[in-house]
Amino acid sequence: MMTTDKKKKRLFFMIGLESDWEQMIKKSTNINPEEIVFLHTEGPGVLHPFDDLMRDIIVTVYQQNIEEIVVVSTKDAQTDKEDTLSKIFDRKEFQDKRTTVDYLLTNCQPELPNQNIKDWLNGSTSSDDSTETIVNTIRHHPLLSSDVVVSELSIDSENEHIIEELSIF
Repeated sequence: MMTTDKKKKRLFFMIGLESDWEQMIKKSTNINPEEIVFLHTEGPGVLHPFDDLMRDIIVTVYQQNIEEIVVVSTKDAQTDKEDTLSKIFDRKEFQDKRTTVDYLLTNCQPELPNQNIKDWLNGSTSSDDSTETIVNTIRHHPLLSSDVVVSELSIDSENEHIIEELSIF
């Protein structure tokens, strides 16, 4: 019977929903695709150390014997986010509910002090700040072993190439 200590070490990529990123990463690495695990998220999403996404990351690290987590970011993510926010804010039914949701976010969520719905949906205004926050949240989480490496990978999705090379390539 094989123990978890003898399983192959794997690499865990946290990437956006763009399917071509996964193929680009697989082609750019010298790693067997069977040793790579992908978690697709709608943009950077670890805002709290004990949210559902963080739980998924922790469980995946232990189940899949992950030795490195790579948070993938893109330089043009903010433009996509603004287009999505416009679609939400332009809806009549949202306008009717906005005051109530803003009140709840401002007064009833201690982990989101002084935020309104636009700030909450928008997240960080800078892709770099947001990715750095996510990397630090994961890296310093008390339930992850200190030997799990957490790093960032930047992709220029417009030109379809990796901007910053990692030591794993």
